[in-house]
Amino acid sequence: MEDQESTNIQELGPVENAWAMKIPKFTPDDNPHGLLEESKFATLFPKYREQYLKECWPLVQKVLKEHHIVAELDLIEGSLTVKTTRKTWDPYIIIKARDLMKLLSRSVPFEQAVRVLEDEIGCDIIKINSFVRKKETFLKRRQRLIGPNGVTLKSIELLTECYVLVQGNTVSAVGPYKGLVQVRRIVEDTMKNIHPMYNIKSLMIKRELMKDPRLKNESWDRFLPKFKSKNVPRKQPKQKVKKSPYTPFPPPQPESKIDRELATGEYFLKDEQKKAKRRYEKEEKQMQTKRAREEERKKDFIPPEERSNEVPTTSNESSIDINMFKAKIKKLSKQHKVGKKAQT
Repeated sequence: MEDQESTNIQELGPVENAWAMKIPKFTPDDNPHGLLEESKFATLFPKYREQYLKECWPLVQKVLKEHHIVAELDLIEGSLTVKTTRKTWDPYIIIKARDLMKLLSRSVPFEQAVRVLEDEIGCDIIKINSFVRKKETFLKRRQRLIGPNGVTLKSIELLTECYVLVQGNTVSAVGPYKGLVQVRRIVEDTMKNIHPMYNIKSLMIKRELMKDPRLKNESWDRFLPKFKSKNVPRKQPKQKVKKSPYTPFPPPQPESKIDRELATGEYFLKDEQKKAKRRYEKEEKQMQTKRAREEERKKDFIPPEERSNEVPTTSNESSIDINMFKAKIKKLSKQHKVGKKAQT
């Protein structure tokens, strides 16, 4: 008795790894009486999915028929409907069928969406449009999640063992429940401006650390990459709009066409006079443009100013008196001779 009680306590006690627990399969013997009420779910789909749904609908009906679920496709309203029957024995299969309809309407291919009917496989549709206000920033971060040639998305799929599809404002994921938690974390962090490579790198490190039994009871924080947020300065607008001082009075109303005509006196003219005035103004404007064109054309025919090649003549003021110059030379020569005689 004591041994049985101890084994029961161990079973009901805390579990080290809940993800490793095997869930017992639900069979028709567990619910022999079936369901009491009929459950029904309907989902709308976009117009561009109509052709694909028409093609794969027989396969959808065949798969759901195995679980005694009726599926209806309404092309007029654009809706997918699933409902239980009297033979349905699994109470949760209607929720799984509803998720299948949601995935098909979100552009997930039938081959991947049908996996959601399995017990250990779930789905998650993550809305990403509410994280960012600006459309440009939203598109950049969504593209960052996909990566060049879909490399980032493929690495997320390999690490989480989930199928991930980025479509419009949502990200659809199909796979095991543990992987869905990791996918949601990566997607939300990416839309919060944390690059997906940080989460991908941490998942790869965790996968390697799990293989080492010595690190089972130790903290792995020292091995994991740490994200540091950087405050990048925002681009300032080139032309800053200066706000005018606040006034409680509204701005003056602009003059209407009638007010301008009243001010110039044009309002009281007859229609013929108005037309004549407009014609005159138009002709006057045409004449001004015509004159301007003619002046531009005449500029090419104006000859340039010729430069004169005359040698500049000396002015009379600068001319030298020859007689005065001769007398001065004679006087200097006499003085020179008298000086020589005195020396001898």
